[in-house]
Amino acid sequence: MTAKILVVDDDPGIIDLLVRILTRDGYTPLIARNGVEALAQVEREPPDLILLDVTMPLLDGFAVCKRLKDNEATALIPVTMLTGLDDRDNRQRGLEVGTDDFLTKPFDTSLLRARIISQLRLKRMTDQLERTEQVVFMLALAVEAKDSYTEGHLRRLASYSEQLAIAAHVPAAQLKAIRFGGLLHDIGKIGVEDAILRKPEPLTPEEYEQIKLHPEHGARIIQPMRFAADVMPIIRHHHERWDGQGYPAGICGEQIPLGARIVSVVDAYDAMMTDRPYRRSLGLKEALQRLHAGRGIQWDPQLVDLFITMVKEGQLKEPSMAHGLLEAQV
Repeated sequence: MTAKILVVDDDPGIIDLLVRILTRDGYTPLIARNGVEALAQVEREPPDLILLDVTMPLLDGFAVCKRLKDNEATALIPVTMLTGLDDRDNRQRGLEVGTDDFLTKPFDTSLLRARIISQLRLKRMTDQLERTEQVVFMLALAVEAKDSYTEGHLRRLASYSEQLAIAAHVPAAQLKAIRFGGLLHDIGKIGVEDAILRKPEPLTPEEYEQIKLHPEHGARIIQPMRFAADVMPIIRHHHERWDGQGYPAGICGEQIPLGARIVSVVDAYDAMMTDRPYRRSLGLKEALQRLHAGRGIQWDPQLVDLFITMVKEGQLKEPSMAHGLLEAQV
């Protein structure tokens, strides 16, 4: 499939030159003559690469690049800035707003072609990662589907975890990882036998040992994902206990990653509030009593207190059932 390259420049001569080069090299050129047009064009037809002039009317290249990079839907589109301002300050500013590359006007055609090839190669790798991530999220759905008792559990875990993190004043940059941790926390159960997951009687020691492997299996499954470094600790350690009696590492207190502590609290709450193969829902009063009883033993006491307050004061919002798991990623 032909790569689409958006040329953004207010100079008709530059546009004409770039369009001729791109067409000759087999690419599909798209055109915008200012920053406002560029943003509209990206929304209408996302390109594979953007060649972006710095000095333009309405919105300059820095403003356009920042908006693109601040938007999750467009952040991974490579942006190469075309500028005649070959000074350190402008390059620094470009890096600050997230540009991927620079070319100085007047530019060398052979260098332009090389940079385009390099950026499009990066885009293809990014697209492959995105497809891998979609497969991983579909695996999470498959895990949920194995157990009819957990329908909606992942959607609730993602939402509750993010809400508790916000209430705990977790920095905004960490919220996505915590939401993904809620979505993917049990993905390692893909390798657990259905009979064990659905067993109404107490598990045998051997079956429990199989269950205990799922956090580490899950951490390995998501290893290829771009956000793995931030999400893996949440998945691996969401069954640790505040007193150090959990698994798989037996770490305690604040040694447990904050995201894992958050997911652990809301996971326990949601499990107590829903029917399971081995028991009916405990109900709100009993669930909150058990959370309180486990504060400082099984769970982070401050997070438990904060979560109980959120529930009692009606601050915990149910996620919309109109959106599925994959929509909850964004």
